[in-house]
Order: sequence, then C-alpha cells, then structure tokens
Amino acid sequence: MSRTNTGSDDGSGSDDIPSIARRVIAPFVDRSVAERLLISVAAILLSIIVGFAIVLVSGRVAQCSTAAWTMPVTGLGFCYDPVEVYLVLFNGALGYPFAVGEPGLIDPAWTPFNLSLGLTLSETTLLIFTGLSVAVAFRAGLFNIGTQGQLVVGGLATALTVLAAAPLLPAGPIAGVALIVVGVLAGAVGGGFWGAIPGALKAYTDANEVITTIMLNFIAANVAYVLVLEVFRAEGSSVVATEYVPEYAQFLPWLFPQSSDFALLALVVGIGFIAGLYYLVEHTSFGYDLRTSGVQAAAAAYGGVNAKATTVRAMTLSGAIGGIGGAVWVLMSEGRWMASVPALGFDGITVSILAGNNPLGVLPAAFLFGLLKGGALEIGFRTDVPPELVGVLRGLIILFVAMPEFFRMIGRYAGVGSRGPGGPEAGGSKSDDTDPTDETAATDGGAADA
Repeated sequence: MSRTNTGSDDGSGSDDIPSIARRVIAPFVDRSVAERLLISVAAILLSIIVGFAIVLVSGRVAQCSTAAWTMPVTGLGFCYDPVEVYLVLFNGALGYPFAVGEPGLIDPAWTPFNLSLGLTLSETTLLIFTGLSVAVAFRAGLFNIGTQGQLVVGGLATALTVLAAAPLLPAGPIAGVALIVVGVLAGAVGGGFWGAIPGALKAYTDANEVITTIMLNFIAANVAYVLVLEVFRAEGSSVVATEYVPEYAQFLPWLFPQSSDFALLALVVGIGFIAGLYYLVEHTSFGYDLRTSGVQAAAAAYGGVNAKATTVRAMTLSGAIGGIGGAVWVLMSEGRWMASVPALGFDGITVSILAGNNPLGVLPAAFLFGLLKGGALEIGFRTDVPPELVGVLRGLIILFVAMPEFFRMIGRYAGVGSRGPGGPEAGGSKSDDTDPTDETAATDGGAADA
C-alpha cells in the first residue's frame, strides 16, 4: 500500500507550504543597502511598465474624438498618452524643471521655489513625522496603526493650546517662536498620551495593539469632532473647525508661494527629528532595549529589559511623534484644526515600510510619496486622465516598491535569512551555531541558571 506525502517535515526534502514561503522571502532578507536600493529602482521601473500597459488598455476602452497617442507601426489610437502621463507625474511634481523635447536638459526659467514643488515638499514634511511614528513602533515589534488618531489628538491639542496662550503674549516674532514651541509640545503630549493608552493595554493586559489602535482612531476622530462642533467651533464657520491661530505663530513659507502650504523651517525640523531618532534608536540604551524587544522579546527579557515599560515607552514615543505631525499640519498647512484631517497617519505606515523601518530611510520614502501625490494633482490639472486611473498608477508604484521591504520585514521577524532557520547558512534547518538572541537559547540558559 503506497504512502501519501502529507508535506510534513520528515527529512525527505518534501516541499511544505512554510518551506516554500521561506524560499520566496529569503532572497529579500539578507541584502546590503546598495542591493536594496537596486531592488527599489527595479521595482519602480517594473511598476511603470505595468502602469504603461494599464494606461494603454484604459485609453483604448475609453471614448474620445481625437486620439491622444498613436502606437507606432500598428497605427492604433488611444485616448490617453502614457508617455505624457508619466512625464507629468514625475516632472510636474517638481515644477517642470526638465525641458522635455527642447534643447538642453534643464528649463532655464525653472526655479525651485515654485508652487508644485512646494506642494510636494509640504506632503513630504508631514509624512516624515507620521513615517517616523510608525517606524519607532515597528522597531519595538509593535504595529501602531493608530498614528492617524494620535495626529488628530495632537493637532487639536496644538490648536487649542496656541489659541489659549496667544492672548497672554504680545504679538511679535518672540511670541511667535514661543507659541510654536508650546504648540508643538502640546501636540507631542496629546499624541503621546493617545499612544500610551494602547501601549499600556498591550503591556499589562496583552491586548492586541493592532485592534486597540484602530479602535482609538475612530474614538479620536469622533471625540475631536464633537468637541470642536459643540465647544471650540469658530464663530460663523460653515465647517467644523477651530479659530485660526495667529499668523505670527505659524510656520510661514518664506521662499515658497503662500498657497503651497510649505515652510522650509518645518522640513528642517523634520530632518532634525530623523537624525535625533536615529541616534536614539541606534546609539542609546533605550534604543538598544527597544530594538532587542522588537527582534526577540524573550531574549530581551532574559537580558534584563523591562518588556512592559519598553512597550509603553515605545508607544508613547510613537504617539508623541505622530502628535507633532498633527502640530505641523495645524501650524504649517491649515492654520487651524479642521474635521477633514487627511489620512497622513495611514500613509505613514506605507512610508515606514518603504523605509525599512529605518529613520534614515524615512526622508527618501516620504519624498517619493510626496512626489507621487504632487504629480497626481498635476495630471488632474493638465490631462484628461480620470483621477481613479491616476490613483491606480500611484498605488502600483507604492506597491511594487513596498513589497520587497514588506517581505524583508516578514522574513526578519520569522527568522528567515542567513542566521535564521530558512537561511543559506542553515541549509533550511537550525544551524549548529546558535544565535545568542534565539529564544530557545535564552530559555535554556535561564533554566540552567535556575
């Protein structure tokens, strides 16, 4: 009677689902920075090729009186020009610096202080803070899906604090600096408090932080809405919003157009946060505790790390950075708190994954996201391509770039790689050279000491 292979690990080399998944993920795990950069560039190019085909198919199905693009050789006409779409997407987001079809590469009339680039950098600045917020939690092994709620609470705390403190100080530059500092601190406190709630629930009741942070997003949005609607709404306002904070207490666009909602000082502050957070995570004892807890919680506890305190601190820090993002949104983009808060917190999850949860990678990831958003606006203004199709193109680029980093993150947590059970050094099984941070080694060592 023949025996059926059930896919169990009997040493016969059978391919069960986990082993196949490890082989798929393993190539993305142990890569140098240069290799990961090369993979990201290749992913962008592949997404552009796929998007090119989607634009062609859509342009063939759509109805138009005059073809926007004709395919060479075949003579087929299409309602949308895919070449123009991508030129506007990337060139338009920068204010058209490249003189396409003209002699010379750079347009001599181009200036970096233009409206389109200002809008792109405004989005980039805000996403720096939300991306850093998510990255901090990820490094601690926590999935903070609540950055959006922390941003909402932080933004409202900033607006109300500045409005309350402004009458106490004489108008002027010194008062403006003081109000900005106080407003940012208020945003950090508000967001940090909102982040500490799921952190404490995770640490002391083992509540899943994904569920609690998602629920707190809805609570934050609705509580803030009701507070502003019933108590803090600006008199005579047709929308649910607070009063405008004084202009001298805002991040002002010194070099860029006023309508760009971008202040170079805010971007500098964001870059400063990137450097500071990188130092905190990589070169301090708190950062070591945070990273160790994220890689192997059991080994961290065996090494003397207070897991509960680290969880609360990590979520508080994550929420505080998200709250500062809300403060910058109020003081730079809107000048007041509005109920229609953009989904910056959810975009920050994508930015963090694109950055590999590394603070230094957040800046280019946020800029790419801002570039795609700014370019999408330009496509809507300058072409007949429907916004839904533009959203598909943006999503394709983000998906293709994010998936290698997403696989890498899964592989690191699953122990896949040169040091893990599915890595090349182990040959698909546990290596004889046990990693000192391995959970089994930590447990055995603790038992021996006992």
